Amino acid sequence: MASRGTTETSKLKQNLEEQLDRLMQQLQDLEECREELDADEYEETKKETLEQLNEFNDSLKKIMSGDMTLVDELSGMQLAIQAAISQAFKTPEVIRMFAKKQPRQLRTRLAEMDRDLMVGKLARELYTQQKVEILTALRKLGEKLTGDDEMFLSANAGTALSQFERVSTDLGSGDKVFALASVEVEKAKQ
Repeated sequence: MASRGTTETSKLKQNLEEQLDRLMQQLQDLEECREELDADEYEETKKETLEQLNEFNDSLKKIMSGDMTLVDELSGMQLAIQAAISQAFKTPEVIRMFAKKQPRQLRTRLAEMDRDLMVGKLARELYTQQKVEILTALRKLGEKLTGDDEMFLSANAGTALSQFERVSTDLGSGDKVFALASVEVEKAKQ
């Protein structure tokens, strides 16, 4: 995990240093050309440069505080790629509810599927696939599953969902997993 984002972090550091150098050079050039500029032009340019420095400083603080890291973004992308490869979720509706953190709607969908299966409106194979997806999504959302649901999941979860579970656990849940779901929702819309 420590090697993820190393190149990107190095490039980010280089870009930040270049931006800082550019802003410092801009201030220096401004001071050197002060005599050639009228007072209003000098003050306005200096004010703009100082505003850029403040924005730059705010960005640095954000990066240093952990609000914005390349490693998290890259882990989320890797998770999205892994899910796309494994085809863990095939139902856009389930992906959407998962991405929006809607456990109640997932449970409602599960109840509707149970009803549809009983009246013959839903094929057993499709029911099993979607129920496994919903139960996996509920588990990832931190919802408590019944013993029957756990047994159903154990008996029917394929290698794709097992792989999704393993990868998402390795990378951590939370925002990264939801980032994956958001990417999958966008893909499903296309």
